[in-house]
Amino acid sequence: MKPKTALISVWDKTGLIELGRGLKKLGIEIIATGGTAKLLKENSIPVTPVDEYADYPEMLGGRVKTIQPKIQGGILAVRNNMNHMKQLKEYNIKPIDIVVFNLYPFERVVSEGAKIDEALENIDIGGPTSIRAAGKNFKNVIVIVDPDDYGWVIEMLEKNGDLTEKQRLKLAIKVFKRTSEYDKAIKNYLEKQV
Repeated sequence: MKPKTALISVWDKTGLIELGRGLKKLGIEIIATGGTAKLLKENSIPVTPVDEYADYPEMLGGRVKTIQPKIQGGILAVRNNMNHMKQLKEYNIKPIDIVVFNLYPFERVVSEGAKIDEALENIDIGGPTSIRAAGKNFKNVIVIVDPDDYGWVIEMLEKNGDLTEKQRLKLAIKVFKRTSEYDKAIKNYLEKQV
């Protein structure tokens, strides 16, 4: 299944421009959050801001961006489930075929001595939700959480039009490793506050 739509929201912008150019060359539509969309636009890479696509603004100081049906429905829909696809069409939701996220830098912020309020603001909610959804649906969605994977994924898409199921699974495993480490770091920090 040739990917048509990518959702990108990255804190660490390493490799973002090259990734965006690769997706553009492949004709893949990009939907992106705030700073990610801004950087892509500044580099002449066509992008639809997530709030325009979802018809809902980023809100609460950026705390709510991607946790909404037009985003999560597009990630979680099983492509060979006719009921899922019918509902996407009914609610004007595009299937999201590629999800590229990295999380707020919680570990770095707390290692630099952040007070609890700053630490709490650096607990990513939409990122883990989106990548876990994509990891769960890896047979239908390519999920990338490591900028080191951008190059080979673009190369495989250029060469074959898609990734193998095994390659998708390897990327999904990285998701659950990352979210596990992230949650453990949050738990450890909060325990120290007690």
